[in-house]
Amino acid sequence: MRRLIAPIAFCLAALPLAAAQSVTVDHLTQADILQKAQSLEPKAKAADGSAAVKLNDYANHYTMVSLRHKNGGAEIHENYADLFFVVRGKATLLSGGDVQDQKSAGPGEFRGTAVRNGTSTPLNEGDFVHIPAGVSHQLLVPEGGEFLYFVVKVKEK
Repeated sequence: MRRLIAPIAFCLAALPLAAAQSVTVDHLTQADILQKAQSLEPKAKAADGSAAVKLNDYANHYTMVSLRHKNGGAEIHENYADLFFVVRGKATLLSGGDVQDQKSAGPGEFRGTAVRNGTSTPLNEGDFVHIPAGVSHQLLVPEGGEFLYFVVKVKEK
């Protein structure tokens, strides 16, 4: 499990960081991430099947831990890329297709019921995914499954 922390650290270090960035180094252990996930469990088992907590804000990105027990809806973030590192569980990422029943969810944010005609990518523990700004995506979690992932949202536009 310790091998999971190195890719997360690499993802954070590889981000194009702005000049106004903090001079402190943030460090999360795997135990820290799992503890955050445990606190999300009650909400993730509720009706919509997901919960997330924002960890830190930076000049051009922020970090989160997200836990899913059910499929997510379709999403498009016009200005932010999503970087996912899978900590635990399995899911299928649908990306790049049409968003069904698309509606605005705020400035630059769109939601819908499903991604249709997208690319299907299986995600497993230890996988890393970069979803560029403007690309539709949806996570499908197997029935009775769990998907825990570390998220970095990077302002691209």
